[in-house]
Amino acid sequence: MSDLDWIIVALAYAVLAPVAGCILAGVDRKLSARMQGRRGPPILQPYYDVRKFCEKEQITSNGVQDFYVGCYLLFVIITGILFFAGQDLLLVIFTLTLGETFLILAAYSSGSPFSQIGAQRELYAAMAFEPIFLLMAICLYLQTGSFTVSDMIGSGGLPSVMVIGAFLAFVIGLTIKMRKSPFDLSMSHHAHQDLVRGMTTEFSGRTLAMIEVSHWYENIMLLGMVALFIADGTALMAAIGTALAIVVYILEIAIDNGFARMTWQSALKSGWAIALILGVLNVAVLLYL
Repeated sequence: MSDLDWIIVALAYAVLAPVAGCILAGVDRKLSARMQGRRGPPILQPYYDVRKFCEKEQITSNGVQDFYVGCYLLFVIITGILFFAGQDLLLVIFTLTLGETFLILAAYSSGSPFSQIGAQRELYAAMAFEPIFLLMAICLYLQTGSFTVSDMIGSGGLPSVMVIGAFLAFVIGLTIKMRKSPFDLSMSHHAHQDLVRGMTTEFSGRTLAMIEVSHWYENIMLLGMVALFIADGTALMAAIGTALAIVVYILEIAIDNGFARMTWQSALKSGWAIALILGVLNVAVLLYL
């Protein structure tokens, strides 16, 4: 990509991703409320919440946690730019993990036992979904011959039923990564578990607003990975991929409201079992068939 293309992608993602992510978060709350027999808040309620956070007094237990949260937001944005600019998928995954690490460090630095318990659970969740994401990247590489997102799309190797195992594993991995029940171990966006805010317990004001905006960016990037599974470089498949991503997100909302939270031990075992059964089998199929 030229320098101009990089600038266009960066600006488009920086401006449009939080808008789309905010709307998706509002849809999540509205659909969750309907599933629970409630009316629910307006679609733009997440935006109202973030605006309210920015207007509140900034109170932090120490200055370093604000720095860590700022790094988390920065690396989430960088991750999305790398992905939508068609860069190396492994680099995207590793950058996403680095951003996650900064959020965990922020929770640990607060000194609150609730935040630290949430940070420990977030580490367990990361150990559960990281193998799934890496095996997904390996399967797409074996199918297309490249780890670069733009090459995957331009190769014509996708869509294919040969990566269906990796796709199913990735959808389940999304449940863990998006912190939906039964994998909302470290924190939850809904008050339906014992550790409601978890590792964000001690965050407030602009710091909490940055975390919410980071989730908006992150969800758009993750749903872009869903669309990648059927992308072939044509406008038609891009539209179908977008529709598939929306369907998967609605499925995640249904799962979130239909299951009780697991213990961290069960979540970790489930993640590794999914990675081994679906991911490794899909790798074997692509290698030997």
